[in-house]
Amino acid sequence: MAYSRTPRALDSLLKDFMKNIPQRGELKRGMVLHFWPEVVGDRVAQATKKLHFERERLIVQVENEMWRHELHANRFSIRKKLNDKVGGDPVKDVVVRC
Repeated sequence: MAYSRTPRALDSLLKDFMKNIPQRGELKRGMVLHFWPEVVGDRVAQATKKLHFERERLIVQVENEMWRHELHANRFSIRKKLNDKVGGDPVKDVVVRC
């Protein structure tokens, strides 16, 4: 059996698949939640009680005011690192709450 297409690398096929799926935004947001501990580190991840999206805003609930202040001060760099990690711009803003 002969195929008319040439073989392609798996990463190339996955990139094409990611570009064309209708739930791409939801998938990227899920990836952000998955990579949160890796981006912020174990100590901050343990201080995080709840993490979810409200549209394009990442809502982070932390244990106390000290952590809220720390994450609020670093929210722009955290947003950039998360967006770089997943590729694209799924996080428009990071909101930190106690």
